Amino acid sequence: MSGHSKWANIKHKKERSDAKRGKIFTKIGREIVVAVKQGGPVPENNSKLRDVIAKAKANNMPNDNIKRSITKASGAGSQDDYEEFIYEGYGPGGIACIVEIMTDNRNRTAADIRHAFDKYGGNLGTTGCVAFMFDSLGVLLIEKKDTIDEDTLLMEALEAGALDIVVEEEIYDITTEVHDFSSVREVLEKANYEFVEASILRIPQNTIKLSEKHTESMEKLIDLLEDSDDVQNVYHNWEK
Repeated sequence: MSGHSKWANIKHKKERSDAKRGKIFTKIGREIVVAVKQGGPVPENNSKLRDVIAKAKANNMPNDNIKRSITKASGAGSQDDYEEFIYEGYGPGGIACIVEIMTDNRNRTAADIRHAFDKYGGNLGTTGCVAFMFDSLGVLLIEKKDTIDEDTLLMEALEAGALDIVVEEEIYDITTEVHDFSSVREVLEKANYEFVEASILRIPQNTIKLSEKHTESMEKLIDLLEDSDDVQNVYHNWEK
């Protein structure tokens, strides 16, 4: 995992996205819509919706926005209908990329994604061409605070079923198997821990360094992809 600290990458993304917070809320709103349509509007009866709400709160999405998205999705005659899929390919310098999509217009999205890769020296690949280079894991990040007893947190996380816990300078990095993510998150949530990240992420098994030339192109590719409302997440194995 050298060079790919989850917190360092997520912190960088959050800082870069401060000016785009409305766009982030729009994307999470789409996830809420899909979760409601799949499992209903009551969080207590819909584990996927509970997970998305936790993600929304970790991104400081106001409760009113969350409630509004749930009401909109569950309302009679709701026309929101999103399709979920992924694109796989290579960025400049051979960086493996996975782009998670949620769209109501697949043709529009396909053209936008292909344009982004072509513009910055990448290329799209076939399904499965890079997915094997990533592990899907539940990630719960808790900011270090004086009010948190480290030994207690570590014990509670492990007893809840966490896979691993890494203590970093600013953060507690807790990972889980995908099927244990919801239960571990809920145990820690009930213990009043607050998350700065609560999501299932694709973590690269190995990372690659880039030249200065390729670094600039890769940054621009990521920015262009993340600027699209249809792109939910961009994953890569670039070592920053």
